[in-house]
Amino acid sequence: MSAPTLVILAAGMASRYGSMKQTEGFGPNGETIMEYSIYDAIRAGFGKVVFIIREEFAEPFKNIFEPKLNGKITTAYVYQSLDKFTNHYPTPTDRTKPWGTAHALLCTKGVVNEPFAVINADDYYGVDAFKQAFDFLTTTCSEKTYCILGYELSNTLSENGTVSRGVCTLDSEAYLTKINERTKIFRTASGQIVYEEEGVETPLAEDTRVSMNFMCFAPGFIDLCEREFTLFLEKQGQELKSEFFIPLVAGRFAELNLGKVKVIATEAKWFGVTYKEDAPGVKASIDRLVGEQVYPTHLWK
Repeated sequence: MSAPTLVILAAGMASRYGSMKQTEGFGPNGETIMEYSIYDAIRAGFGKVVFIIREEFAEPFKNIFEPKLNGKITTAYVYQSLDKFTNHYPTPTDRTKPWGTAHALLCTKGVVNEPFAVINADDYYGVDAFKQAFDFLTTTCSEKTYCILGYELSNTLSENGTVSRGVCTLDSEAYLTKINERTKIFRTASGQIVYEEEGVETPLAEDTRVSMNFMCFAPGFIDLCEREFTLFLEKQGQELKSEFFIPLVAGRFAELNLGKVKVIATEAKWFGVTYKEDAPGVKASIDRLVGEQVYPTHLWK
């Protein structure tokens, strides 16, 4: 059995953060957040990393990562663009926003042919999450059983604005029954976590399990993304900012009884750069982990 693959979603336009945040350095020697994820994946036993990027960034992106990763893990690059897999569906001429994470994953069709994990480029997930993902991918994963790493909602908020999270509903055996993408989650002045929708605030429990886009699949999931993307375009293809999210497709997998999605709880502390103001906190968190010798000062030496 081949080693699992890590797929990294790095094609986002970083509209809220205002820079190409995936290649911004936060570590002691300019390491990006995703380098720590790749380092954790290599330690866990992953054999390949596939970067999903925009083609116009390909050269500078490769110039950063190839010298560091050469000889340590196999690399591949996939380009996300608005015209891919639309089957000639007319894209709104004013649309600039990519179609979303599930479309990005669809762009790996033919490149990823083994069990894989998918993560965001600009999120830190923690050592434990990669160990759990590797164990699942090499022992349990099948076309009938996928998984989501479930983080405690309280461990995933930003002090600098609202966040989007896939809120998981579980059965008694911790399998996913439903996932709702909530796009405006924040902690109120009174300390309650809520999500806002159409002006109405609805409370969420501190320990609500949420998807941070760290998920594990067999390659057939990419085919499901393709089928669901066609339906998405028919329903929302003319909207300028509609997005086709991976958690929504995982939810459909469960709703259609195609199989089960296990929500594997991790107590790992997530951090990431949703807003520019988050950056100093991320740097401090990485400095602390280096100080605790979770990572070496020079990650690739």
